[in-house]
Amino acid sequence: MGVVPNSVIPNGDSIRVGALDIQQELEKLEEMILDSPRIFNRTMVNEDVLLEQLEMIQLSLPPAFEEAKKLLQHKEDVLLEAEQYAQDVIEAAERRAAQILDEMGLIRQAEVEMKQIRQRVQQECEEAQEQTIVEIERTRRQAQQEYEEMRRRALAECEDIQAGADTYADRVLRDLEQQFGEMLRVVRNGRQQLQRPGASMGAKAASSPTGLRSPQPPKPPKPS
Repeated sequence: MGVVPNSVIPNGDSIRVGALDIQQELEKLEEMILDSPRIFNRTMVNEDVLLEQLEMIQLSLPPAFEEAKKLLQHKEDVLLEAEQYAQDVIEAAERRAAQILDEMGLIRQAEVEMKQIRQRVQQECEEAQEQTIVEIERTRRQAQQEYEEMRRRALAECEDIQAGADTYADRVLRDLEQQFGEMLRVVRNGRQQLQRPGASMGAKAASSPTGLRSPQPPKPPKPS
């Protein structure tokens, strides 16, 4: 902003040009006229003094007008600078407001993106949890099926073993039954021979090496 020139200083309604006060000089001119003697309603003024005072004022008026013009120009410059400064302040405030709005927009956008990320992570966690539950259930069913299959095979093997054992026992019992039947037949024949005449000879024959030999139990089958 400019500085008020030292040669022009506003003082009430008066204007000072350099060391000359125009208002004061005009007042002196007025006093000179009013203090002059009057004859027949006419004022008698010292012409030389009046002309000198008017000349002084006349010579001072152009610089005064020039200084006043400069003062007005200075005031206009000050107003323009003030308006420019105010405009700069308004524009800076508008830019700052726009920047704040942009920052608020970025903040809102970040909040929206954060909310979307949170929802996506939550959804992925729920999907992973559901997938884990499905996988656990599938594994459980598979393990149950394998257990049932192993149990079925074990029962089948037990039944096969039991059937083989029953077959073996039946064969052993059948062999024993045959041997016991043969022994019973031999015993019966021996008794019949003892009841006949000459039983002693039969007894000797029974005690001879060609007599009946003791039955032998059957051998168990070889394991497969």
